[in-house]
Amino acid sequence: MHAAPTPMAAPIAAAAPKQLDFFERYLTVWVFVCMVVGVAAGKLFPDAARALGRLEFGTDSHVNIPIAVLIWLMIYPMMLKIDFGGIKGVFARPRGLLVTLFVNWLVKPFSMALLGFVFVKTIYSGWLGLFDTATANNYTAGLIILAAAPCTAMVFVWSYLTDGDGPYTLAQVAINDLIMIFAFAPIVMFLVGVTGVHIPGKILFISVIVFIVIPLAAGWLSRTALIKSHGLAWFESAFLPKFRPVTVVALLLTLVLIFAFQAENILTNWIVVLLLAVPILIQVYFNSSLTYLLMRWFKVRHDVATPGSLIGASNFFELAVAVAITLFGPTSPAALAVVVGVLVEVPVMLSVCRACVGSKHWYERFLPAAPARPLVEAR
Repeated sequence: MHAAPTPMAAPIAAAAPKQLDFFERYLTVWVFVCMVVGVAAGKLFPDAARALGRLEFGTDSHVNIPIAVLIWLMIYPMMLKIDFGGIKGVFARPRGLLVTLFVNWLVKPFSMALLGFVFVKTIYSGWLGLFDTATANNYTAGLIILAAAPCTAMVFVWSYLTDGDGPYTLAQVAINDLIMIFAFAPIVMFLVGVTGVHIPGKILFISVIVFIVIPLAAGWLSRTALIKSHGLAWFESAFLPKFRPVTVVALLLTLVLIFAFQAENILTNWIVVLLLAVPILIQVYFNSSLTYLLMRWFKVRHDVATPGSLIGASNFFELAVAVAITLFGPTSPAALAVVVGVLVEVPVMLSVCRACVGSKHWYERFLPAAPARPLVEAR
């Protein structure tokens, strides 16, 4: 039995700086390592890489079997964390949710499509022979797919680092996931179609079913059944942690495979990675700033505004990778554009977190005093 903390211990513990765990703190490093390993494997063993790339569910389906299995191993554990029971409480304080949804679905994908047109199809057009019309359209399609789905998993990390309202964050993610089922495919089809790239509606619909509906339903059913049979404490302390290494390994192996498939493309056009990072960076900072300022304008509490800003700025890159590969293939420019988003997201989002925390005093100036947070929050 542990001794009760002394009166001085609680303030010290509360003041301890919040930190990412080892893997999340160095995620950009792991992504870079996977890029090097994948490119080296693709260059040294090109026949093996091509053989893995040809493993598809049916002829010309573009649903690569190894990638699909790994994506599922990443997405399912994320869906287990979603608590749809927390949605009711959000509607009692709807302003933060409405701002988040406005930026996520009416600003973010369209702003990325605009940035893709400005940079990839205009500024970069014909530059060094890297961006011919067809290739530029493909890169732009990848950027749109990356921005069309708001973040699901990593937002819990960002919310923790900014002292966000835990239950509200969970509810925001749950509502975004439900909207994603109906809005993701039409938005992608419309915006990618505007770029001149035709997307077969059937393939995109199958992607939504496979990579959103099925894991979301499986996660919800598993969560409901296990909590009912074993209790919430067991589910969060014993069951969920078992998936932690599975998710990490699946993410890293997915990146290795993608970079192996992209080896020749990257080595030939390495500057493309740097060029594509520019519109992605602008998109992240623009959407996070817009959400944050709108939240302040509508007098939303800071611990609700920060998770909302971070959801709007970051991307559901696991889904984006799966959809880009399904629609365009693992060696396509669209898949490479999505992977660039993975590479730059973590350090950029950490800078957004620091900006939110550092501006808290300014944000709360002239705002009504926030009500006391509950002593126990949903996780």
